[in-house]
Amino acid sequence: MELSFFSIIFAAMNQRLLTVIILMLLVSGLWAANQQEGIRKVRYKNGPAWIYRVSLTDKDGSGYSLEHPTRFLSRRSVERRKRQGLKVDSTDLPVSHRYMQLIERRDVSIIGQSRWQNTVLIRVKDTTVIQTINSLPCVKSSQLVWIAPDSVSPTALKAKHHEHFEERDSVTGERYGTAAAQIKAVKGERLHDIGMRGEGMMIAVIDGGFKNVNAIPAFHRVDIRGTRDFVYPQSPSIYAETDHGTKVLSAMALNEPYYYIGTAPKASYWLLRSEDQQTEQAVEEDYWTMAAEFADSVGCDLINSSLGYHEYDHHFMSYQQWQLDGRTAFISRSASMLAAKGIILVNSAGNLGMGTWKKIGVPADADHIMTVGAMMDDPSHKIAPFSSVGPTQDQRVKPDVVATGAPARLVNGRGVIMDDMGTSFSTPIVCGLMACLWQAMPGKTAEEIMELVRQTSNNYAHPDNIYGYGVPNFWRAYQIGMYNSQSPTPSR
Repeated sequence: MELSFFSIIFAAMNQRLLTVIILMLLVSGLWAANQQEGIRKVRYKNGPAWIYRVSLTDKDGSGYSLEHPTRFLSRRSVERRKRQGLKVDSTDLPVSHRYMQLIERRDVSIIGQSRWQNTVLIRVKDTTVIQTINSLPCVKSSQLVWIAPDSVSPTALKAKHHEHFEERDSVTGERYGTAAAQIKAVKGERLHDIGMRGEGMMIAVIDGGFKNVNAIPAFHRVDIRGTRDFVYPQSPSIYAETDHGTKVLSAMALNEPYYYIGTAPKASYWLLRSEDQQTEQAVEEDYWTMAAEFADSVGCDLINSSLGYHEYDHHFMSYQQWQLDGRTAFISRSASMLAAKGIILVNSAGNLGMGTWKKIGVPADADHIMTVGAMMDDPSHKIAPFSSVGPTQDQRVKPDVVATGAPARLVNGRGVIMDDMGTSFSTPIVCGLMACLWQAMPGKTAEEIMELVRQTSNNYAHPDNIYGYGVPNFWRAYQIGMYNSQSPTPSR
């Protein structure tokens, strides 16, 4: 998961000083985290064990057909495709039940599956069984994606929260409260002024946890349709895990006038957990894929993913920069399919611009998505020095756009309005407003909405691999999009 830079409050300062401060905070923060982990780690109880990704040859025996898609997809999901002229295809069919039964007979546990990539996740306690699995006619290949650790840090820890915002956090005369600057920097308030606040749009938030979202009163007014945990083993409660997802959700969903208003306060939300806080291994790409497929199946229009990977606990699972082509990583292949399902994925670029890697990770390298970098919260709109850069290996411009992330104003798992830094938090600013833009133009496809945002950003004439196409202007995107929709198509 991409690193998040915690809570710094600063006014105008020069780039060099900011860089020094960020480096100091990053080093001290990682040292403190490591010290804490060293104290709190406990022996992992369910080892030794391994998880393999098993790729299947086909879907014979799935029990479903393309003629009856509502048997495996919600009606909303099917209608989203129809509205955009997209067809349900073989990748949408569930994995073959017959093949899964054959695999389970080999004394393994199936803990997940991907219909898009036709794979299953199996957990084994003896690696020699994988030879038997590989010999099955229905199995194409297998890949080790998780090894049980010796020890882990406990998660799902309870934390106290505030019942009300501090009075000092209110902003007299400013309806958006402390979130005003980050919304106005991309002209999002203009969409809200004409009633485009995300109503009727459904957004999935894929993250690592949503601490206290069920308890903080400000979130009680958010239209949360449900939650799902795709990490194995599942958490006792995604509301007790990390508050990273809480902060992300707040940037879109909250509606507390004069304190804090997010970018899509009238949208509905699914909260999906795919990030395992205890280890960093390739299986999280499978969890993420399962979460994205679930979002598709229930009819979500957009996905916000403030997650990114490139280096895992085991070196053989990690990626090299030449693999950032949107087609190599399992997670990137899944992400690149979303627009063809009629879904917009908005994904963070990553926070590695100041390290040795510097580049985006996966799935930020995926094709047909919006990758978001972070800019400074000041009139200069300079790029945040930590914001990961492009291009992809096949020379596509990345990031696509940038928004406020150094710092962004958020609400944390204690129910406190605070500053935090990272592309994790510039991403939901963009995602929420893309939902509002799409609400205004429901006849457009996912691809058309994404391209409209790129075309109306301030660096579109000369995109680069630091700012991408630049700072979005959602009001201009609305105006251009509506004008083009009303203009007659020229005859040929």
